[in-house]
Amino acid sequence: MLLTGFKEEHVIAMRRPSTRSTAARHLLTVAEYADLDEVAIGYTELLEGRLLMSPSPTPEHQKALFGFGHQLFDQLPDDVDLFLQVDIDLGLAEPGDPGFSRRPDLVIAPKAEVTRRQAEGGLLRASEILVVIEIVSPGSERADRVEKFAEYADAGIPHYWIVDLDSPMSLLPSHLSEEFGYQAGDEVTGKFKTDVPFPVALELG
Repeated sequence: MLLTGFKEEHVIAMRRPSTRSTAARHLLTVAEYADLDEVAIGYTELLEGRLLMSPSPTPEHQKALFGFGHQLFDQLPDDVDLFLQVDIDLGLAEPGDPGFSRRPDLVIAPKAEVTRRQAEGGLLRASEILVVIEIVSPGSERADRVEKFAEYADAGIPHYWIVDLDSPMSLLPSHLSEEFGYQAGDEVTGKFKTDVPFPVALELG
């Protein structure tokens, strides 16, 4: 694996992120994470400076990911874009501090934010994102429903949709309330329809 312009201690931290000794050597900022030319397979997110291991997605997960992406793409307003598994800066730390970055299954963001990232570099900013969607996988139940539920709310993402593939497939929509974080709606099966942040209808299953 080639990591150009990156210090040796960063490489060590990537190879063995779970050990206490290497974690203490260097915790990555979001900028350092964004500058990685290539992240080792299985390391897809950053939690307070530590690279996280994520299991490979199942075929069912991948099928759902592309299915939802296909449905959403044709319904998006002209001023927004859809991305599959793209890194986002949660903005939960100062620029020079150990950072937080997640890679949601689906991200809906304004084209203006994409243009900014192209000009300035770095990651898409969570504070500018409209919707994130996570598809629950074996081993991600708590992360998706508890940890990311809190982090995405803290990051200011107005809408978070959680898709559960267990039969019957369901979608739990949540919207951001200034006082109480995310407020979850009713878990939907069959067909999900909403008018916010834009009109969309999704066939579940």
